[in-house]
Amino acid sequence: MLRLALSPRWWVWHVLTLGAMATCAFLAAWQWGRAGSAMGSVLNVGYGLQWPAFAIFFGVMWWRFLRLEARRLAGEDVDEQVSPPVEAEPVQDVHEPAPAAPAVAAVEDAGEGGPFGVRRTAADAVEDDEDPQLAAYNRMLAQLAEHDRGR
Repeated sequence: MLRLALSPRWWVWHVLTLGAMATCAFLAAWQWGRAGSAMGSVLNVGYGLQWPAFAIFFGVMWWRFLRLEARRLAGEDVDEQVSPPVEAEPVQDVHEPAPAAPAVAAVEDAGEGGPFGVRRTAADAVEDDEDPQLAAYNRMLAQLAEHDRGR
């Protein structure tokens, strides 16, 4: 890792990281001095605490990138350390599917044309053969809407 850290490419990263950390330290000291002056406020104290956090972030990311590059050059598979994505299992409907709504019946909206001037009909719904899960979900929403209209 020392050989990698002393390579010309990484010298640029070292200089940039140290420059960013030094700039953050300067800005933190400036904000602390400003907070103690007559024109200072609590906002300056917050910034005085924020800049060192940014400097720490720059240092941590520099170290992390250096380690990742060293692992990559050593032939380790860096992607193995990240757990593979878990595939979602299909949702099983434990309830009986509701009967399908008529294909052309109009759905009532708030006012004429709905709140946004869009009038939707049940024909806009997805057919069962296109996506059965989406169709079952839409039927459940239609039942809930009918139930709310009955109140």
